[in-house]
Formats: sequence, structure tokens, C-alpha cells
Amino acid sequence: MDQSNVDVDVSSGGAAGGVVVVPARRRWRVSRAFAWVAVAPFALWAVARVAGLERGSLPTQFMTGTPYVAAGSLVPLLVGALARSRTATAVALVTAVALGSSVIPRAVGSAGAAETGTGTPLRVLTANLLFGGADASAVVDLVRRLRPDVLSTQELTPEMVERLDAAGIAGLLPHRVLQADSGATGSGLYSRHPLTPRAGLFRVIGHNMPAAVVTPPGSAPVEIVDVHTYAPIGELVDGWESGIEALPPPSPGTLRILAGDFNASLDHAVMRGLLDRGYVDAADQVGQGLVATWPSGRRIPPIITIDHVLVDRRVLVNEVGIHTLPGTDHRAVFADLRLPARLSR
Repeated sequence: MDQSNVDVDVSSGGAAGGVVVVPARRRWRVSRAFAWVAVAPFALWAVARVAGLERGSLPTQFMTGTPYVAAGSLVPLLVGALARSRTATAVALVTAVALGSSVIPRAVGSAGAAETGTGTPLRVLTANLLFGGADASAVVDLVRRLRPDVLSTQELTPEMVERLDAAGIAGLLPHRVLQADSGATGSGLYSRHPLTPRAGLFRVIGHNMPAAVVTPPGSAPVEIVDVHTYAPIGELVDGWESGIEALPPPSPGTLRILAGDFNASLDHAVMRGLLDRGYVDAADQVGQGLVATWPSGRRIPPIITIDHVLVDRRVLVNEVGIHTLPGTDHRAVFADLRLPARLSR
């Protein structure tokens, strides 16, 4: 018998006055080897996330699960403590802090987002229409209810353009710059205010990504880019990364907004690199950055956040809402923004 794991309770008693030996319950111990087995995968994930080391299709897709891994990183911390391994516990603690600090701010928001109420309103709605299969009446009803100034659509087919017109979108958003096409390729911008197409702004790598200039009354002109990159699946992963890297950065003399289906989350290094060039994620600013947008309308609830409205840092974010549309596997993202009257350099 392993005496290290058994306590002996010795008590006197019994009819003959003898000694009764009662083994105590076996202590439950966790081996240090098991602790390291639990800690190592989370630690490696944290290193890959913080250093931006994801490479290839599968690691890139898995990286979207970082919020769930961050929540699960508390488990190896407990295992390390039960194993009484100071080293394993310390590594688990650093891992949990690294992952938590990467994820938690998205649920808290930024203090800068509280400075709302001033500036010209601009409301932006983006929706992936799933090969033109979304419910056109539901799209128009959402436009009627939210009253966006600009609607950015992805996977816009010619047939979907006709159905949106039949549902009455022209009466709500009469101006348009469309590049409709079959399948996933088509995209299009609808606007309450006049739009001027902006050609040659950047090298388009991915699906159609029309850009246009809109000038809301009382504001400087704003460039809107309808983003739809490739999905990082198989050999397309290189085109996905190059497509995000090719998106135009903010410009000192122009306000710029990128809205659409990036097929990327804020846990991807290439997306963080885009933000570092001068953008903020609107949902992240107001504590909605962990609200998942894909897949929608299926048996499982949405699990990852790949649809975004990215805004110039000079733009204030007043409110963000995530909305389900029937007939598509993406949830729509609505951002209520405030534009500066003058551009600060």
C-alpha cells in the first residue's frame, strides 16, 4: 500500500479493548506530468496568438476559436494548482492572462467610444446575402427599421438586385454603386446620399469590392469600401491574407470606412495589422466585439466573428448592433457612427 496516499485513523475501542485501524479516504492527486499535458496546448496557442504565428489554412481557421480557448485556459490553471507544480501553474497563469487580455477588451469596449453625441451621424449596415439567397423583404425591412445611410452588400447577384428593387430598397437608399455577379463574387453599395464611384483605390484581391465616396450633409467626404475577401480555405489562404493586406489604409485627408465580410476575426495577425494602420473595429469599440456573426440560421448558433465595420480612428462609434437575416448564413452588422466636421491630421 502506498503510504503517501493513505491516511490511517487509529482509535481505541471495541469489546476487547483493542485498537481499530480505519484507513482514511485516498487523497486525489494530479500528477505533474498530467498538469503539463493540460497546460502545454493552451500555452502554445497563446504564443501563436500573441506572436501572430498562425500559418496555413487549418491554423488560420482554428485561430478564430481563440475566445473559447481563452475561457478554457482557466482549466489548466486549476490542474496545475492541484498538481502542486509551481512551474506549470505559473505558465498556466501567464497563458490565461495573455489570452484573456487579447479577448476581454472586446466585451468591455473602449473609453473613447463614450465620447459620442457630437459630429455628423453616418449609419452603416453590412450584410452578406449568401449567393443572393437572403430574404430580400427582410433586408429591406431591416433597412427601413435601422435607417442606415449606407448599405454594404456581399454575394449580391443580379437576381438579388431585382428582388431588392421589388421590395422597395430604391425608395430608402436611392443611390447605388453595384458590381453584382453570380455566386459569391458580386457586391454592391446602396446609399441615402449621392455616391461617387472610387476606382483604382487599391488592388482588389478577392471578390468584387466596390468603393465609393459619400458626403453626408455637414461632414467631410467619406470613402466606403465594400469588403469581401476570400475565405482562408485550402490554397485560398494566401489570397485571403494578401487581400486584407491590400486594403487601403486611412488617409490624413480622407475619412475611410471598410465594411463587409473579411472572413477574419480580430485574432488573426493580418487583421490586427490592418487595425494598426489606423482603423478601429466598431463593434470592439462598444463592447460588442465578441458577438458572433457566422454561421447564422443553422442548428448551431453563430460561433465566430468575421463580419466587421472598420472605421478611421477619427470617427466615433455611437452604437453597434448585430442582426439576424433569414436566408443567409451571416448576421448583419450595423454601426451608428459620428463623423468629424473637420479632419485632424
